[in-house]
Amino acid sequence: MTDTVRAAQNVSRMCIVCGTQNESGLHARFFELDNGELAGVFTPREEHQGYPGRLHGGIASTILDEAIGRAINISDADAWGVTIELTVRYRKPVPLDREITARARITKDSGRIFEGSGEIRLDDGTVAVEATGRYLRLPIDRIAEGDFEEEWFPDDRPLPPGVE
Repeated sequence: MTDTVRAAQNVSRMCIVCGTQNESGLHARFFELDNGELAGVFTPREEHQGYPGRLHGGIASTILDEAIGRAINISDADAWGVTIELTVRYRKPVPLDREITARARITKDSGRIFEGSGEIRLDDGTVAVEATGRYLRLPIDRIAEGDFEEEWFPDDRPLPPGVE
């Protein structure tokens, strides 16, 4: 099933997940979909492996944490969250040799606390990794130091027609 991409979310300069200038980073992109979910897309490289040919479990949890935490921006562009709790279940290995998509959605928004879920699916549609998380909503000046506006900017790359 392919969903239409509505918008790309901002990226940053040095974030380990979306940082465009972070040589070791994932260089992930995040897309708001017409079904209300968020898709995080990246292509893991050899330096992201755990066992040869397999994505490290910590990287899989990192992309899911980021995707779930960002999903709140679909309904509230000014929302920022700090992870309170993340529960991850690994079902199958994630290969390195292809683009990976994480899907996430908000399941509960209580104002100061929001919750979500997400998964990474393999090409055949089976769930490889799934996660649920709880996040504390805070203003950006309580989360980041310095001039955050220099670090956070629009992703001007072309939008894909859809995300699997």
